[in-house]
Amino acid sequence: MEADVKTPKYNLSEEEEKKEIVRQYRALLRGLKPKLKPGHRELLRLAFEMATDAHKTMRRKSGEPYILHPISVARICVEEIGLGVRSTICALLHDTVEDTDLTLEDIERAFGGEITRIIDGLTKIANVVDTNTTQQAENFKKILVTLTDDPRVILIKLADRLHNMRTLDSMKREKQLKISSETVYVYAPLAHRMGLYTIKTEMEDLAMKYLEPDIYREIARKLAETRRERTRYINEFIRPIKEGLEKAGLKAEVYGRPKSIHSIWNKMKKKGVAFEEVYDLFAIRVILETPPEREKEDCWKAYSMITDMYTPSPERLRDWLSNPKSNGYEALHTTVMGSQGKWVEVQIRTRRMNEIAEKGLAAHWKYKEGTNDESRFDKWFTQIREALAQDVSSIDFLQDFKTSFLAEEIYVYTPKGDVKMLPVGATALDFAFSVHSVVGSKCIGAKVNHKLVPISHKLRSGDQIEIITSNKQKPHEDWLNFVVTTKAKSKIKDALKEEKRKVASEGKYILQRRLESIGAAVSQANIEELTSFYKLASPLDLYYQIAVKNIDLKELKEEFQVLGDKLVLPKPVKTEPEIKHHEPDINRPAHKKENELIIFGESSDRIVYTLANCCKPIPGDDVFGFVSTGKGLIIHRTNCPNAARLMSNFGHRVVKTKWAKNKEISFLTGLKIVGLDDVGVIHKITNLVSGELKINIAALTVEAKEGLFEGNIKLFVHDKEELDKLVDRLKKLPGIEAVERYDTDTV
Repeated sequence: MEADVKTPKYNLSEEEEKKEIVRQYRALLRGLKPKLKPGHRELLRLAFEMATDAHKTMRRKSGEPYILHPISVARICVEEIGLGVRSTICALLHDTVEDTDLTLEDIERAFGGEITRIIDGLTKIANVVDTNTTQQAENFKKILVTLTDDPRVILIKLADRLHNMRTLDSMKREKQLKISSETVYVYAPLAHRMGLYTIKTEMEDLAMKYLEPDIYREIARKLAETRRERTRYINEFIRPIKEGLEKAGLKAEVYGRPKSIHSIWNKMKKKGVAFEEVYDLFAIRVILETPPEREKEDCWKAYSMITDMYTPSPERLRDWLSNPKSNGYEALHTTVMGSQGKWVEVQIRTRRMNEIAEKGLAAHWKYKEGTNDESRFDKWFTQIREALAQDVSSIDFLQDFKTSFLAEEIYVYTPKGDVKMLPVGATALDFAFSVHSVVGSKCIGAKVNHKLVPISHKLRSGDQIEIITSNKQKPHEDWLNFVVTTKAKSKIKDALKEEKRKVASEGKYILQRRLESIGAAVSQANIEELTSFYKLASPLDLYYQIAVKNIDLKELKEEFQVLGDKLVLPKPVKTEPEIKHHEPDINRPAHKKENELIIFGESSDRIVYTLANCCKPIPGDDVFGFVSTGKGLIIHRTNCPNAARLMSNFGHRVVKTKWAKNKEISFLTGLKIVGLDDVGVIHKITNLVSGELKINIAALTVEAKEGLFEGNIKLFVHDKEELDKLVDRLKKLPGIEAVERYDTDTV
């Protein structure tokens, strides 16, 4: 504990600590002031004193008193999400039942049943030990179970996660990676789905700070360097807009907002451009002060006025006034051409819409009071409840949840004109199941915008779909490959299971007859022995494989001995296998004994490991080890496309790993080079790579088209430092526009 206190970031004395705790608590009360009613202050005081007393001996990794964490979480709930007094009490006490001697009974005596239920929900979420994959994914499943009971649970949990991300500096590197991966994989999309755009953005930025620190620092530096220039441009851009709105009698606040580092990085990756080429580094917000009955009219009036001043891009208009997003988001987005030939995104919305955009679900409740309409949030919760009722493993559920409930959505129409919301990537078959499970099961095709399409046809926003059914149709295994919604997947699986059971009953009868003929009992032990021998998941699979004749029971007598009435495998004569160290790629030259990785807690000489094909790590890359079933240890880059999923779902299998210095081994990697097609450009590239830098080229392909060339070069490098040096030198060659490393297994 003393070591923690000595960290340079934290050195407050006991007296200063007490003052800081009181200061933070008073700031919390100030934020709550508009919502305080008689008796509330006393309840808050009681919650604060209970939490302070319960956590009095505890400190965080940074060295600060633990009580500052629940106060900070409570402040996020109040100031950034807009929750009220009850949620604040829950936030102050959210860790007490899990980490201290305080019990749910103590809380119920002090605050009653409602607050106890929320704290119980928060405790259930946290009270899971990461011992295996199912339990880790079960953690997320429990979040969603409690979400559907009381959404405040998840809002407090998101505030808790945000504060943990803000204070992640004091944690160990492997802990930083795991928490950041979980955040970007589940919590940030969940925050987005709850309408908490600001929190989602900050979570993504903070996660990127730890997962891709070099890129994060580079973009942050460039943003800081261009800040003055951007501010000047924004002020010039918005001046005529302000004047125009004033003349039109529209009261509004207009300001510029920089894009997040994470969204800039996404744009750079998506479009394959450098930072300097990302045109929309900021967005202009127009927040109108307008009564509810005139909201749409005034937003379109402001849009009309802005597009008269600046030329809009027709394909960049987004109308979320007519069709709000499922998280309640309403706005008009357009991209217009400003001075100096720069594209600028403009977001137009009212004060009410802005509050819902910033504070999501909490603001939605505020405006919903007094209305009876079922909101999109309510529909979403209903869908989650249905998904949770399905009998599916936690890992599958989490994956389905991400694709079905956290993805962006599209709007499609029934033949009668009713709107249905589906996730991006949904097919005609997903739509059929969303209408009814019977319609889905009998679906043989569809008409999209009156044109006949197969059931695998991907839908786009605005499509009108008519489903064609047949009583002879039934679900097939390959249907699972082209549906994305949880409902469709679970209904298909249920139908296939039922079909499988019918076929399997025949296989069970054949097996019983065969066992009796060789004198073995039809016992559970014998069935399990056979299931294990054929490497199948369950007896049902065994019966099914027998029925479809994939297993020949004539082999039983040859493979097994019958002792009494038991099936026994004869014991093979075993030779002790020699455990070899990881062999380098067969394409690269053989070298002396490898020792390029240090795997913490173990000697890398004794561990079989392979380098992941999905990200092709090389020495110098930030890496982690992942213990896979059957393949031993696989080394991935921390910015690998699969890293977030692996670290979120299987955190306990992650092994801390780093590179040791070794210049004797070469690693295969790849670069994509784009430039102007010119005589001798290939010679310049090969001369630099092979001639000057003495790097061995494995393969080179070049394609020239309309004055540009695109080259893919595979080469052997010793480490990341050597690769970075090569990339820098290539970029300086005349005519070379872009050089980027492969991130996939296309190498």
